[in-house]
Amino acid sequence: MESLLSLEPQMNSKALRWERHFAATVSRLEAAPTQTTLYYYRQDGTARDPLLLKMLGSIFVSALRMGRRVLTLSMFLYAAALSGCMVGPDFRPPQMTVPANWIEAVPTAPAELPDVDLARWWTVFDDPILVAIEDRAIRSNLDLRQAEARIRQARAARGIAGSGLGPTVDAGGAIQRSRSPGLSSNWQGGETRGVVSNSYDAGFDAGWELDLFGGIRRNIEAADADLQAAVESRRDVLVTLTAEVARNYIELRAFQQRIEIARQNLATQQHSARLTRQRFEGGFVSGLDVANADAQVATTESQIPFLEAAARQSIYALGILLGREPAALVAELSPASAIPAAPPSTPAGLPSDLLRRRPDIRRAEADIHAATARIGVVTAELFPKFTITGSAGMRSGDFSSWLTSAQQFWSFGPSVSWRVFDTGRTRSAIEQQEALQEQALIAYRQTVLTALQEVENALIASAKEQERRQSLASAVTANRKAVSLAKTLYTEGQTDFLNVLDAQRSLFLTEETLVLSTSAMSTDLVALYKAIGGGWSEEAETADWKN
Repeated sequence: MESLLSLEPQMNSKALRWERHFAATVSRLEAAPTQTTLYYYRQDGTARDPLLLKMLGSIFVSALRMGRRVLTLSMFLYAAALSGCMVGPDFRPPQMTVPANWIEAVPTAPAELPDVDLARWWTVFDDPILVAIEDRAIRSNLDLRQAEARIRQARAARGIAGSGLGPTVDAGGAIQRSRSPGLSSNWQGGETRGVVSNSYDAGFDAGWELDLFGGIRRNIEAADADLQAAVESRRDVLVTLTAEVARNYIELRAFQQRIEIARQNLATQQHSARLTRQRFEGGFVSGLDVANADAQVATTESQIPFLEAAARQSIYALGILLGREPAALVAELSPASAIPAAPPSTPAGLPSDLLRRRPDIRRAEADIHAATARIGVVTAELFPKFTITGSAGMRSGDFSSWLTSAQQFWSFGPSVSWRVFDTGRTRSAIEQQEALQEQALIAYRQTVLTALQEVENALIASAKEQERRQSLASAVTANRKAVSLAKTLYTEGQTDFLNVLDAQRSLFLTEETLVLSTSAMSTDLVALYKAIGGGWSEEAETADWKN
């Protein structure tokens, strides 16, 4: 007995404390079972006899007497059930080989991650507005709150599964008056009369299934895995949310920069158009130069409304990510600001870090655990089920004798049931769960491969975008010089207006492309931190869903 109870020290400690309280309650009620009474009064104020609580007290004392006799046996059987075998396979974490290093890692970058808090990776951009928006999104995003509700749902499901290890107790009562026809005869009157009878019944029924083969414990194990999967899903939503907020914010600043460039080029082109018209009026150029100048002004001017609409849509997207109405951030984010600059070094750690860091991989592993445990749940159906049942109460056909000890009853005893034939249903259910486990394992491997691909994609995109931006910066410098020379030569009559138009178009194109490249470098860094699973930590997780 002692060795069996030692298997669950915490649970049995609570059970022993409950047993002592149980025994003390029995002793008090047995000493004075009718002290607690309920009186009710006639209309004239005189008291009637004690009623329902006296009856219920007697019933409860009867149940407690029975319970005290069987409590020790029940505790022993409970401990024996906990120490019983558990059918079905045990879960083992999946093993998958990953590369030792990234293919696209920068050779000069350190092998380890820099001193960056991955839970708050967006702080590397050194943009206070971005940091504030990220914090507000974490507090109020609706997808995140929905994921937290799913955690509470999974935790409640785990509580339901855990309740299977304990007993169930039902209380009930009934008062019935009935008439049976034709059961007695009035020989003098020559007629047959029915008999009217009363029935008074109240008591408790209890049942306790012993988990000798581990089916209930496997169900609890599966529920624990489902709970862990829900936690990892919430973390995955958090990773995606923080990345989406940063991406939309960077795109907004890029649109604002492109609007500013378009307006600057528009002003330059409008100045060139006025100069060309003056030269046309002086007879120095043809009307073709004026038409070309006006066409370029109109073309550049037509792009500004498109960019303004795109910028406003980015603000709307950020409002939704913060769980607010789309226009909530218009006043706050409409003033233009610089694109958050990405730091030059973007190391990504080691590929093996993904298996511990990425929430979707951790969730896929939890799904395998749940599928494995459910094989044991259905396998337990092949074995017999042992149940302890009991009942206690009072039953009488006469209300005046209902509360007497002679009308008390109780029963207690074990029962066994075993489904010996079900036309292969249980075997098929086991095969079904084994197939689901295989699917979960394949999904895990696919998730790992996808994660590796996402990191490699982000690394190569970041490295090549840095090279591209350097070339674009040189092109912008050269095009600005070309525009200045073309305008000077055109004013002096040494070249035609087409060279001015070409130089201005090239400058506008390269300036806008440079802004897009700057934005791409920052979004590539966002994609990298998302790919390595940044954006969460156990320490930063709020207590409103963990507790």
